[in-house]
Amino acid sequence: MPTYRIIVDLSDRRLYLLDNGQVVREFPVGIGKMVSATPVGHYTIINKQANPGGPYGAFWMGLSKPHYGIHGTNQPSSIGHEVSKGCIRMYNEDVLQLSRLVGIGTEVTIRP
Repeated sequence: MPTYRIIVDLSDRRLYLLDNGQVVREFPVGIGKMVSATPVGHYTIINKQANPGGPYGAFWMGLSKPHYGIHGTNQPSSIGHEVSKGCIRMYNEDVLQLSRLVGIGTEVTIRP
């Protein structure tokens, strides 16, 4: 059975999916602007919602840090840039793929 973990590396703007410590997928992400930086730390996914509406694209995965999450976007050109209010943005097809693999309780580490 897979034991998934997520690492978000802010310096290279990538999200890594690890299974038993090995990187099995990687995705480009958009991160927080300087004035609303993505918070570094250790969190867990606490909720998941398809089609949350607004700017959150096709899927939302809420983190244990209130008001922060990993989500899709209705602005795909923002991926790879410092653009959000602290959330981690992904292409819609990527966030859907990731959401099928990880469940509530998945560990998420955000590192500088």
